Amino acid sequence: MAAGERHQAGEQDGETRLSRHEPQPPRHIGHSTNHVGLSTAFLADVAFNARPQPLHISGVREMNGPLFEMLGLAADLDEAGDAFTNYMMAMFGIDQEQREAKAAGRRFRSSYLRLIKGWGYDSNSPEGAVLKGWVESRFGIFPTFHKAVLDRGAPDAWATYVVEKMSSRFHNNSIYTQLDLLYEFCQWAIERFAFPGDSHVTLYRGTNDFNEHPMTVRLDRRNVVMRLNSLSSFTANRDIADCFGDIILTARVPVQKILFFNTLMSSHPLKGEGEFLVIGGDYQVTTSR
Repeated sequence: MAAGERHQAGEQDGETRLSRHEPQPPRHIGHSTNHVGLSTAFLADVAFNARPQPLHISGVREMNGPLFEMLGLAADLDEAGDAFTNYMMAMFGIDQEQREAKAAGRRFRSSYLRLIKGWGYDSNSPEGAVLKGWVESRFGIFPTFHKAVLDRGAPDAWATYVVEKMSSRFHNNSIYTQLDLLYEFCQWAIERFAFPGDSHVTLYRGTNDFNEHPMTVRLDRRNVVMRLNSLSSFTANRDIADCFGDIILTARVPVQKILFFNTLMSSHPLKGEGEFLVIGGDYQVTTSR
């Protein structure tokens, strides 16, 4: 078979498998409380993604003025990342506490870096539940999947998610406050250094099924509205996405929905795959083989 024929056959196979997953009735996407001053229904809708608005978690920048003063002195993203890391160590005792805990045989205090590392191993880990729970708390957007599909008919799956997201193992060091600062630093870095002037970033995700991200509207053979999980991994490199599934989802992600990207800091656990952590809701995505 010629290369062009193989490519066409692959595209048709991808479309056939896509057609097996018909749009589902909209699930309850979230609750009305959040910390960003816009309704959850709007935040989670394709309308927000089409015309995004600035988002800030209430009080974070105001209560951490010294951090943003230090960031303002940074000449590049590497310097800004170092300033953020040093501030987090000073504020939450992460570095000193880790050394003392190791010496005394105690468990480590929870840190945002530990959550990111756990997510990198498995987004359905307890660390992943805490990150999804933070999105639920700050943006009001419920997860669609954690170890299993989360909907009204799955009380056991919900119970597992709630137990893991609230575990004292991770809520011993103001972990949501740490994630608030990570989000605000990420937004500052996007505007200042990473994607200045850009409203969206084109990102890719490989998948083999649609349990985690159910389709809600089919626009045509390739374009659908998909309800992304409250937090999802994407990459800026399409070839990397191809390693994680036969169907590639392409999305224009508003920069306001990025919690983390792989060049945000010089040292972190997600360096290898060009990873972006994307806040969910309904997205219009293009599917391809």
